Order: sequence, then C-alpha cells, then structure tokens
Amino acid sequence: MTSAVAVDLGKTGCRAVLWDDTGSVQETHDVPGAPGLATRDGVAAARAAVCAAVLPLLERRPALRPATLCVGAAGAASAPEASQALAERLLADLPVPRVAVTSDAVTGHAGALDGHPGVVLAIGTGSVAVGIGADGALARVDGWGPWLGDEGSGAWIGTAGLRAALRAHDGRGPATALLDAAVERFGPPDRLPAAVDRDGTPARTAASFAPEVARAAAAGDGAAAGIVRRAAAALGETVLTAARRTGGADALPVTLTGGLTGLGEVLLGPLRAYLADAPEPLRLQAPLGEPLDGARLLAVNSGLPHEPHVVRAGRPTSARTVPTVPTRPAPPTVA
Repeated sequence: MTSAVAVDLGKTGCRAVLWDDTGSVQETHDVPGAPGLATRDGVAAARAAVCAAVLPLLERRPALRPATLCVGAAGAASAPEASQALAERLLADLPVPRVAVTSDAVTGHAGALDGHPGVVLAIGTGSVAVGIGADGALARVDGWGPWLGDEGSGAWIGTAGLRAALRAHDGRGPATALLDAAVERFGPPDRLPAAVDRDGTPARTAASFAPEVARAAAAGDGAAAGIVRRAAAALGETVLTAARRTGGADALPVTLTGGLTGLGEVLLGPLRAYLADAPEPLRLQAPLGEPLDGARLLAVNSGLPHEPHVVRAGRPTSARTVPTVPTRPAPPTVA
C-alpha cells in the first residue's frame, strides 16, 4: 500500500489525514475551509487552506514521505481549469510527487461505496444524489439549494413544517402539533419570519426544525406525517433518477449519508419502501467509509470508475527530489 495524504476541503473546514504505507492513520489536522474553487480567488484560497492543513502533518512526521495527495474540494465539479491549477500549485508547494484534485462529492461517493459504482444520497440541510457507473458516467441529481431544489432535505422538511404551523395559526390549514413546537423554538408566530432569518442562514435555521417535524410525525400528527412522506418520496425520486442515469443490468448499490439519516425510521422507512417498489434493481446498504477514505482511495488508485472526474499532476521521475518542508505560500490577498 502507498503512503498518502487525503484532504477534505469544504467551505467551512478543511481536514487533512496522513496515512502510512500500511493504511494506518498517522496524523490528522483541521483548519478553516475555503469559499470554493469556482469562486473569485478560489484557487489561491484553496491552496492556502490545503497547505495550512497538510504541512503541519509532514513537519510532525518528517521520516514519512507520502507518495501522493488527493484533495476533494467543494466547487471542483464546476471548475475543471481551477482544479488543474490547484493540482499544479500544490505539486510545487508540497513534498509529494503526485497530486490529485476532484470534487468533494466524488471523494464522498468513493468513500461511501469503497470505490465501487453506485448511488450515494447525501441528506443534511440540503440533499443531492451522486451516481457513478462502472463506465465512469456521473449523474448529479438535485443539490440546487434551498430555494430551487434540495427536495426532501432538512431545510425542505423544516420549512414545510413551519409553513404548516403558520397555516394552522391562520386557520388556513388543519390543527397541528407543529404550531406549538414552532412557538416553543422560535417564539410567537408573528416573529417567526424574522427568527428564521436571524443569523443570516435561513436554510440552516429551518433545517433545525426538521427533527421536530419527525417527532410530531412519529407521534401521529397528520400534517407532520404528510410532510415526512412527501420528503421520502422526493428523496426516492432523486435516487432513482441518479440510478437510471448510471446503472447497468446488475443491482446498483445505494447508500445514504448525512445528518438527516438521524431522523430514523420515520423518514428512512418510507424511503426504503419507495426504493423497494422501484423498477430499477437497487441494493440498499450502509456506507462503507467517509470522504477522506474516498480521497485516500483515489490518491493511490487511478483505476477506479471515478477516474474521469479526477485531475492529476505529477513530476517526472527524474525530478522527484523535493524539499522535506517547503516554504508555505502566502495567504491570498483580499481586495
């Protein structure tokens, strides 16, 4: 097995893990993330974040010289030129002979399915399904954000629950326990719009109400149960669409990841039932790993179906002598 560094670069945080050549984790390091490769100065910000995460690992383990590094970066899917630029800059910055850059959705898929084809549904505040077929075909379904998509997500469920609460308050909808739950969490109904937007992240705030909707549904509240059923159907449709676009003749593995899986059977039961009735052959299974596991897999193996979606850069064999601890690049200048 090859020693490697894997990096999960998100918009909030950036985590790096150093594996030795036995596949054992030796060091981890976390730093703040970057806005995304597709943004203005995205390459510079990503470069600074990755170097800040990786260099301390290498400084603490100077005898361990990783052969390769893979970064799963937010925004990489829509910015292939930026991905290539980041790979080349990291090759100059870090003492590794090979660098790979791909989308964090691709590393998440590779980790959850151990590098095999299939569909991964990630459900949290938002929702997106990523399917990768045996031939490398990729389908990204939904993930369009809380105002245009993310159907069945935490934000979607929470928003639907708050709407049902306000409809009950107005008398436009049936009585529901969601009204009392909303008042307890956010205060009087007339203050609810301001409360949801209070911290500038209304989607995240709305998603925080999703567990209340799930609890009310489990207790038999009709309005809440209807919301959860519709969420399960929307998520099932997202999975099936990704499966149709990537699947073959054999049963396609499907796995669910993300914080919303914590709602439990009230959501997962109807979702499994929806998928069980699908005409496409599907095989639901637990996730096998995390995005950093996927980044390590892609770092050391270029023969996986994910390869068409990975950008790689490397030094010629004759030029692979590099400094043990290179100079850290200066942080990007903010205009």
